[in-house]
Amino acid sequence: MSRLPKLERFNTHVKSKYEVYNGIFMTLPFDGISNTGVLLPLFHEICVAGYKDNKNPTEIVAYFFDRYMRDASEKERTDLLFKFIQYIERQVVLFDAIEDASYRIVNNMDGRGTLRNIKEEAEALNKKDELIKYLNTFSVRPVLTAHPTQFYPGVVLGIINDLSEAIRVNDVETIKLLLAQLGKTPFFKKEKPTPYDEAVSLIWYLEHVFYHSAGYIYDYLHQHLMQDEDFSNRLVRLGFWPGGDRDGNPFVTTEITLKVAARLRSTVLRNYYRELRELRRRITFPGTEEILSSLETDLYKGIFENDRLDFNAQEIIDRLKEVREVVRQRHQSLYIDKISSLIHKVELFGLHFATLDIRQDSSIHQEVFKYVVSHTKQDGAHVFPKDYLSLPEKDQIAFLNTLTATIDLDSVQDEVVHKTFGSIHAMKSIQITNGEQGCNRYIISNSQSALHVMQAFTFLRLCDWEQPTADVSPLFETVPDLMNAPEVMEQLYTNPTYKAHLERRGNIQTIMLGFSDGTKDGGYLMANWSIFKAKEALTTISRTYGIHVLFFDGRGGPPARGGGKTHQFYASLGPKIEAREIQLTIQGQTISSNFGTLDSCQYNLEQLLSSGVQNEVFVKDTNDISDQDRTTLQDLASASYEAYTAFKKHPKFLPYLEHMSTLKYYAKTNIGSRPSKRSQKSTLDFGDLRAIPFVGSWSQLKQNVPGFYGVGTALEKFEKEGKLDAVKNLYQNSSFFRTLLENSMMSLTKSFFGLTAYMKEDPEYGVFWSLIYAEYERSKRLMLEVAGLKELMQNEKAGKASIQERDKIVLPLLTIQQYALKEIQNLRASETSNDVKLAVLEKMVTRSLFGNINASRNSA
Repeated sequence: MSRLPKLERFNTHVKSKYEVYNGIFMTLPFDGISNTGVLLPLFHEICVAGYKDNKNPTEIVAYFFDRYMRDASEKERTDLLFKFIQYIERQVVLFDAIEDASYRIVNNMDGRGTLRNIKEEAEALNKKDELIKYLNTFSVRPVLTAHPTQFYPGVVLGIINDLSEAIRVNDVETIKLLLAQLGKTPFFKKEKPTPYDEAVSLIWYLEHVFYHSAGYIYDYLHQHLMQDEDFSNRLVRLGFWPGGDRDGNPFVTTEITLKVAARLRSTVLRNYYRELRELRRRITFPGTEEILSSLETDLYKGIFENDRLDFNAQEIIDRLKEVREVVRQRHQSLYIDKISSLIHKVELFGLHFATLDIRQDSSIHQEVFKYVVSHTKQDGAHVFPKDYLSLPEKDQIAFLNTLTATIDLDSVQDEVVHKTFGSIHAMKSIQITNGEQGCNRYIISNSQSALHVMQAFTFLRLCDWEQPTADVSPLFETVPDLMNAPEVMEQLYTNPTYKAHLERRGNIQTIMLGFSDGTKDGGYLMANWSIFKAKEALTTISRTYGIHVLFFDGRGGPPARGGGKTHQFYASLGPKIEAREIQLTIQGQTISSNFGTLDSCQYNLEQLLSSGVQNEVFVKDTNDISDQDRTTLQDLASASYEAYTAFKKHPKFLPYLEHMSTLKYYAKTNIGSRPSKRSQKSTLDFGDLRAIPFVGSWSQLKQNVPGFYGVGTALEKFEKEGKLDAVKNLYQNSSFFRTLLENSMMSLTKSFFGLTAYMKEDPEYGVFWSLIYAEYERSKRLMLEVAGLKELMQNEKAGKASIQERDKIVLPLLTIQQYALKEIQNLRASETSNDVKLAVLEKMVTRSLFGNINASRNSA
């Protein structure tokens, strides 16, 4: 039987099932208003019809009340809107669970981009030896971050998991019970989580998903490709930020960092222990019992041990290999694959499970350094010259090269300074308990100069760590900093002290590049092109000095933050960008949507692995961008940057976000531990604004400006100059540019300007709204023409269908949100105040954020 097209598989196994189970859900009596499930579909119909008739949200809600709740009090009407919000939140969960349950059916787990596919393609192209050679050095490193774009409490995640399993086997009675449980379970967090809470939530994914999926991939490679027990390249290396990321989060402490590291170690040991217990049910042969029993005892003790263990990861591996050899020599290799599978997992995860990164902003380092300069003494005398901070940068760096002092942490009174040096002492402690891989990288956000890197490197050395077993990684974020990055790195590569450090670290340098703040700063096209060029230039300068550079991409969920079809970016890099390792942040919703189940995690890890293989083994030489196409892309990026910069400078830009969007409500959602702004200033400052609430606010408006603004203007410039064919050639020739436009078209697909069309009549913001809408229409028309398509996401029908179903679910929710925002504006404009009603409406806006955030799956 031939396989049905992906869209048909989606319609059969997701859309149709949702309609059936949603019908059950809507009839369950789990709330005090028995007719909520009856009224919500009617409200949805009125929303759809209302927007077709160009009605605004206020008119739509008023018409609904007039038709179905004419005699109801204002409180009853308000209560119903809150009930609608609760219902819709749970409808989103139901849809998530159905998509998760059908993932393996809808997505071809043996199709393009999977391990089986790349193995067969390598054999067909006679490149199997080349593939094996590459896989001996290549790896992917997904780094889980706690950035607040996911709000599901742990209990809800558990329900989703159970619901998916029940749906997978069509257990209707269990589904009914779980839906009823879902209706009774609170979604709203009354208090902000601590950084440790965030860490525990994400460790759940490591324990229950990544452990098994990454282990399966490693097993597959051993069995079907490498067929070599000595192969031990850690193809999947997990990273972790909760508890270590201090950038703008004052709640991360040294104690929390150590506590998270201990939790990571105890969790991976618990996984080994469980698997070993299962193994012992099969390996019951003479010569194995004593070894396995001793190992089981040690693992059990290690789960609860906070200090250094009596064994390390290699000792676990050696003991398991000893058992494997006994089974091979004396017991006909019975169940030997199960022993090998556990060995493989210990090779992957060690005692650390995931590598904890430490991150802090360079501006904080500047303040810390002022303290260091004025307080560091040796033999009673000040170490730094009195005029040190006024010296030119090169002279400051020259002095740091010779510095040999040590900071006494107990004598430090300043809280920020104490936390900064405490984090470095924590790194040293974690390396003792979890191994070097436990915590060996210090990232400097907002890096702008070689001095910023040398300051952080000096911090390590001041902590009695003269030859640190840790790396210092600059994070370049803004367009000017990306352009300046090669010069900064050349200064470091030629610095004798830093060069000696790199030599001790194997001449490997990790450089982080920020897509989120890059797009916020320079717009979609310019940010992505600037990062691409920066990678090329950094690769060139690194190769010149014999340094192997690893790029770590700070990506978010949506295209505007470097998300979207991520694996296609890595498959299109070409020969001028070093790509021995793919490192990227996985944030919030993207963790649950792309890596939340065993199937989705395995599939997306394989897609990342195959993208590196595709770029390096199969199409490397054909991915290079020609000089003519580079000129076209540069001109497009420049025109886009000019349009986006002018847009940012518009006098209504920040006021529009502040007064017409949900921006200020993000801080009230309690979905993350860190503040929504970098500073505590009462006024809104663009520089302090974090990328997540910035992008997320546009998403809530269904305008998705950061994902397309400036692209349409740039394309129109080429059209007016009669050069649009050059852009069409670029689209055909460059997989990198194709991916850029396809991701931008996803942003356009997720936009719905009918929701906010009423704003064009606003006396203050009408012109600004029209400016955005015109760019949307311009971008849509010209992107379709360049791509030769008739509709957005024409070649991604199943993906588009998923977006449309989710948008359909949340349309009433967005209508309620806009209704509440408009009512708040009216209240604040009126001469009479009503603080009680204002508080209710603001709560309504905040509550409406959640369902839309989760329905979008990559909104921020």
